[in-house]
Amino acid sequence: MVEVVLTLKIDVDFDYLSKQYGYKRYRCRICGEYFWSRVPRDTCPDRPCSKYEFLYKDYKKVSPLSLSEVREKFIGFLHKRGHGVAQPYPVLAKWRNDLYLTIASIVVFQPEATDGSVDPPYNPLVIVQPSIRLTDIDNVGLTFGRHLSSFEMGGMHAFNKGDKLIYWSEGIFKNTIDFFTEEIGLDLDDIVFKEGWWEGGGNAGPAPEVLVDGMEVATLVHMAYKVVNGKYELNPVLVVDCGYGIERIAWLTQRAPTGFHSIYGKLIEEYKDILGVEEPPPDVLKKIVYLLSDKELTSMDDYIKQVELAGFREYVKELVNSVYLYSILDHVRTIALMLSDGIVPSNTGEGYLARLVIRRLLRNLIKLGVEYHRLPDLVALLTDKQIDFWRNDYIYGKFEKHREYIVDVLNTEVNKFISTVLKGVEVVDKVIKKKRTLGVEDLIELYDSHGIPPEFIAERAVQQGVFVEVPKDFYSLIASRHSSPGVLIKTREHEFPEEIAKWAAGFKETLRLFHENPYITSVSATVLGVNEKYIILDKTIAYPWAGGQDHDEGIIVFGSNVYKINYVGKIGDVIIHVLDRAPEFKPGDSVIVQINWDKRYKLMKHHTATHIVLAAARRILGEHVWQAGAEKTVEKSRLDITHHKPLTPDTVKRIEDLANEIINSRINLNFNYLDRFQAEEKYGLKIHQGGAIHAQILRIVEIPGWDAQACYGTHVFNTAEVGGIKIVNYERIQDGVIRLEFIAGTRLVDYIRELEEQKATVLSLIKARDQDLVAAVKKIHSEYQEQLELVNKYRELVEKYIIEKTLSGTMDICGVKVSVIELPLRDEKLVKSILDKTVFEHELMTVIIIGDSVEISMNPLKARETGIDLRKLTSYLSTHGFKGGGKPDHVILRAMQPVNKTLLLEALRTIICKY
Repeated sequence: MVEVVLTLKIDVDFDYLSKQYGYKRYRCRICGEYFWSRVPRDTCPDRPCSKYEFLYKDYKKVSPLSLSEVREKFIGFLHKRGHGVAQPYPVLAKWRNDLYLTIASIVVFQPEATDGSVDPPYNPLVIVQPSIRLTDIDNVGLTFGRHLSSFEMGGMHAFNKGDKLIYWSEGIFKNTIDFFTEEIGLDLDDIVFKEGWWEGGGNAGPAPEVLVDGMEVATLVHMAYKVVNGKYELNPVLVVDCGYGIERIAWLTQRAPTGFHSIYGKLIEEYKDILGVEEPPPDVLKKIVYLLSDKELTSMDDYIKQVELAGFREYVKELVNSVYLYSILDHVRTIALMLSDGIVPSNTGEGYLARLVIRRLLRNLIKLGVEYHRLPDLVALLTDKQIDFWRNDYIYGKFEKHREYIVDVLNTEVNKFISTVLKGVEVVDKVIKKKRTLGVEDLIELYDSHGIPPEFIAERAVQQGVFVEVPKDFYSLIASRHSSPGVLIKTREHEFPEEIAKWAAGFKETLRLFHENPYITSVSATVLGVNEKYIILDKTIAYPWAGGQDHDEGIIVFGSNVYKINYVGKIGDVIIHVLDRAPEFKPGDSVIVQINWDKRYKLMKHHTATHIVLAAARRILGEHVWQAGAEKTVEKSRLDITHHKPLTPDTVKRIEDLANEIINSRINLNFNYLDRFQAEEKYGLKIHQGGAIHAQILRIVEIPGWDAQACYGTHVFNTAEVGGIKIVNYERIQDGVIRLEFIAGTRLVDYIRELEEQKATVLSLIKARDQDLVAAVKKIHSEYQEQLELVNKYRELVEKYIIEKTLSGTMDICGVKVSVIELPLRDEKLVKSILDKTVFEHELMTVIIIGDSVEISMNPLKARETGIDLRKLTSYLSTHGFKGGGKPDHVILRAMQPVNKTLLLEALRTIICKY
């Protein structure tokens, strides 16, 4: 920080407002907060201290503006004032590893630009950034448009760094006042500034709120501080972080009944027709919104109560349905935004948040009376309508490009939801029976583990005489728990002992010759540090473990001494070689570093192959595919990718074929060093496939026309060197993630040799050594089918004999007909067929004994009528060495020794006769 910046007034310069514009400071008699106004006021024009006065105020110079018109005015105004225009980023914040979603415009520029390590793309700059915040999702609809799950933040940003002063408090106020007066048409007397504070993403600062007649339309953050260990320190960059609510400004200018009317216009009418929803008349709705605008509405019950107190009881049903209508509009736009930016719904990370929005959307549709079987078609229709509505829009026009993916994912998720709810009945019943009382943590556990909505749990519980209270902010609570992975962290590295890490941090950056030329196998280097067997050199060709790529192996030669390199790792930019023993050389000595070329070259091929396979997968499956994990070893590579459904053999073949097409195209790789914003501008956000890398300069590995990633690894110079790629395994490892395992280069020869050995072994086992494997297996299969048919015929004869014998020898135990069958061997098909006939056709309680196991079954209706619960046999016989369990009408038990028939019948008689 240099003197010109330090001489600035770090806090907000309200004196400038006073001297330049005639503002004075007042204190709100309701909330007690201080605010600045040109006209005397005893309350601040912010809720709950004020209603939405803007709804009925006659602004003489304000014309109604659509969402796109507000955007254009905002960008155009600041562009004319020297702000470069930054294009909006995705809502999937892949350039951050402490956030899943983009929650504000400043997130785009944290931490590199805000901590001064990298210059922003423009300074100053303007951006209209779509943002998602789900921590208030339960309020969407209830507050008539003040809360949205996704919204557009107009970002006005400047970065005052070193001796370069862009502007600070005075410029912030001047730009804000001029925008709202010159572009929007407000009078100065309409605009109030309320004192406040903001912090997030590791930064903080005073943040005046811009208020206009009951609505906060902007927040002017003077980001002067960073948060370190819970304390505020002066930030190396004074950041202008001003966020303007584009949707709120549009609502202000239109003075529509709700914010949703100003955003969606005619789409509301289309949704109303589809969903069969009626709103109150516009003048009535606007009056109700005004009267309720200063109320704290946290639930539908609060909402209904306030509507009735306001004297509009006759409109309650229409108003309740309208709240669900508005939230449905909001949620469809939000999920379309999430999916079009590449999020794949899952049970973790950003995928979890996407699924949360989808399930709340479905919950609200059900609240409107939509039957489960109608959900798939209805959601598809609502989504299509929304995509059509936003066609060619600056922010949301991309929906059209991703229509197929959005609709496909939603169809998959809707069907999963229906299946979840149907299966959830048994799960909920078990939990209720076990606990009888369910708290918030129980509801969260059932939602997280089984996806069961809390409302469904509550309704099911009531049917069993148990009251369950669903928190008013349940979905907001869930979202807050899953909003981010944690604090900002650097790229993950293998750990060294703490004392070694501290020691290594004191050395200068190691020259990375493996990046300059990965084909070098031997080099002379100067020793900089020796700490037992840990060695630091001025330069090295030995690649450290990083980015999922295994480290190099090799030796260090000093005179006649040869030391094996057991491991290579790094602490920041310092590379540490771990030797097999403490060396005799010391700092200042010259040594020779040699690497195992066979291992290095195989790793190079497998790493380049990983980039190729990812590029092919994105081309075949879609742009939603992101790397979710990777590992490159000598034997094979593993690539985990995000995708919403299992892969088919045909799809895998297409990925494999395209990957080999890239290899055969003999493409030269490019290696560039750029700062983050230059790299993103040139290559797009796909460079963050391997995760966020927080460094001043990124190394970009590019396969022109196919792939570009920020990557630390070693690569071949031409795709042809990879030789070939074979995907040897693929599987779904978790919800929304597919694992691909593949081999490349000379490993293909090893793989083919292994297959040949397996083939020879199979032919030997089936005694067909000289035959074609396929022909031999076909012959065996044919013989197997013949034997299977013969066995089935024998099974039918045995079954007929057993049932005839059983029916002639049934016993009566307290009015229940019981048959006991002893079988000499286990045949599951035979047992199932016997039980089907004896239990359901002849209505016998059937006991089948096979060695040390016993299976008992009876007709479920008969069990309910008599009150018999066969599970009680387990506890009754546990003292005699029996274990097992099952259902009231069917149990399977196993003994420590052959079943004692007399003991079993005695226990059975006790259970049956008790009823």
